[in-house]
Amino acid sequence: MSGTAPHIPVLLTPLLQAVAPVEGVWVDGTFGAGGYARGLIGAGASKVIGIDRDPLAHEMAAPWLPDYGGKIELRLGTFSDLDILAGEKVDGVVLDLGVSSMQLDQAERGFSFQKDGPLDMRMSQEGPSAADLVNTASDEQIADILYLFGEERASRRIARAIVAARELEPFRTTLQLASVIAKQLPRPKPHESHPATRSFQAIRIAVNAEFDQLAEGLAAAERALKPGGRLAVVTFHSLEDRIAKRFFQLASGSEPAANRYAPAKAMVEPRFRLLSKKAISASEEELALNPRSRSAKLRVGIRTEAAAIAADAAALGLPRPERKGRN
Repeated sequence: MSGTAPHIPVLLTPLLQAVAPVEGVWVDGTFGAGGYARGLIGAGASKVIGIDRDPLAHEMAAPWLPDYGGKIELRLGTFSDLDILAGEKVDGVVLDLGVSSMQLDQAERGFSFQKDGPLDMRMSQEGPSAADLVNTASDEQIADILYLFGEERASRRIARAIVAARELEPFRTTLQLASVIAKQLPRPKPHESHPATRSFQAIRIAVNAEFDQLAEGLAAAERALKPGGRLAVVTFHSLEDRIAKRFFQLASGSEPAANRYAPAKAMVEPRFRLLSKKAISASEEELALNPRSRSAKLRVGIRTEAAAIAADAAALGLPRPERKGRN
């Protein structure tokens, strides 16, 4: 294929196999470096509409987009509006969730706890930043975010340390925050993740309202797809995957019974048919080539003719920063 992609798209081969035959118009709702869009065109799609809220993704794609002769079109916006941005019914939607490799690699974007840079984390480069959050939120608010969005058990201890540290000097850089967090946790053993991993994930999710975007994006994909259209979702951590799994269970009518003694629920027409109840993971070959794929999971559903419904955050189990963090 024309052009060169700076990063390897995770689970691209199994994704293309799962959604085959690839034809017609597709939406890549998380365009990034364009790896999935290129793969879809190479597999037979007639057009891919790429959506990304990060202006940098659009700038980086500008030099190679002409090589595709108009088959890849870019739209600036969030995938929660993908049905509106697409402007037409489509044959498939791909969503690759979380932060992209190119965002992590640029220290000035403030996503990485391993490279010093401004404490930013905004995917759209607009609105309140991570620095704004940690410098103004109460310790209870920070603890809730760390616990619910990052599953950080030491959330209260870390939140108290953040509030105490900012009294001496406001947080401005990533390594400044990472250092405070690391001091509240045991030194990691070899091959364990950095102590700030969960906290940085949680703050990034809060800054970008990622879970709300996911719920709305899944509903937007449902509205945009033609009957028989494919929806492929790639997740990278348990909270994302839990929401995606729940969406497909509810939309396909395959939700497990919570209590066998509870009254039977009314049958509703499935809006998706699942290709598999189990998520698809990376092969050993892909793991060797791309370690980032280790935590990735792929879920695929096929749209039926049933009417689309609105997103239901409560039904999807979106975590809300309303409970108190631990420790």
